[in-house]
Amino acid sequence: MKMKIVIAAAMLAAGLSVHAQTIIKFSHVVAADTPKGKASEFFAKKAAELTKGKVKVEVYANSALYKDKEEMEALQMGSVQMLAPSLAKFGPLGVKEFEAFDLPFIFDDRTELHKITQGPVGAALLTKLESRGIKGLAYWDNGFKSFSANSPLKTVADYKGKKYRIQSSKVLEEEIRAVGGIPQVIAFGETYQALQTGVVDGTENPPSNFYTQKMHEVQKHLSLTNHGYLGYAVIVNKKFWEALPADVRTPLMQAMNEATTYANQIAQEENDKALASVKASGKTTIYTPTAEERLALKKAMAPVHTKMADRVGKDTLQQIYQATGFDPSKL
Repeated sequence: MKMKIVIAAAMLAAGLSVHAQTIIKFSHVVAADTPKGKASEFFAKKAAELTKGKVKVEVYANSALYKDKEEMEALQMGSVQMLAPSLAKFGPLGVKEFEAFDLPFIFDDRTELHKITQGPVGAALLTKLESRGIKGLAYWDNGFKSFSANSPLKTVADYKGKKYRIQSSKVLEEEIRAVGGIPQVIAFGETYQALQTGVVDGTENPPSNFYTQKMHEVQKHLSLTNHGYLGYAVIVNKKFWEALPADVRTPLMQAMNEATTYANQIAQEENDKALASVKASGKTTIYTPTAEERLALKKAMAPVHTKMADRVGKDTLQQIYQATGFDPSKL
């Protein structure tokens, strides 16, 4: 016992904390049982394990700590250390290149997507956040979005005149206008109520978000358009990250890499399960567009690419096209 006291006193004299532990507050706006929610908990567990308890990650799900419009500022101020916002959040921050991810039908599948998020284009985009005091660590998948409404969505004409909730993104605004809809920017946590009260007629989401936010209770129809991608960037406060000692930062990055692999593995599985649950509820009719109907929607939205090219950056766009093989001019 005396020996322990002597060692503790020596550590304190050297300016070291006997029980030093770094706390990372990890805030996000979706439910705990979504792909992002599960991946954040996985990361917290791995971080504790790999740092041997030097780091404790506290996960705050479902906007418990900060809402959509508050979390980015909170990160920059250091009130929270880690976020995993959707990629659309970086446009309003001034890094408009990220809005390329919002372009309709830019990725046909996850293989094409991962050529960007796991390749040099994605890495270069993350470095653009550093001038805003943000360090990008990884991309996490959610899934491909589908449209919902209280009336069937089969043809392009079915979208006309309806009000759709979207994230704050000029690209998404143009996407909705391209099919004759009316875009409405509403925080994610307020979307259920907006749908329930008729403030908007419909929205776009991957099945996991649609189901876990109980949107199937207030949306009669879901059309599996898979027209756009919803993913996240895991980010930290840059000053906080760079101040961490190497023996903490290195295992934390290993934990993040393992969490990223896990997140991307479970994303499709979670969306498939959510879609099955929506179907089982019997509250929402699920429709799969024909190849012709999906192509018509693709053609209707193709001009968004040209219209938004200057905003997202023509060089960035061309790099994505080259990697994926997509060419909107050939539709």
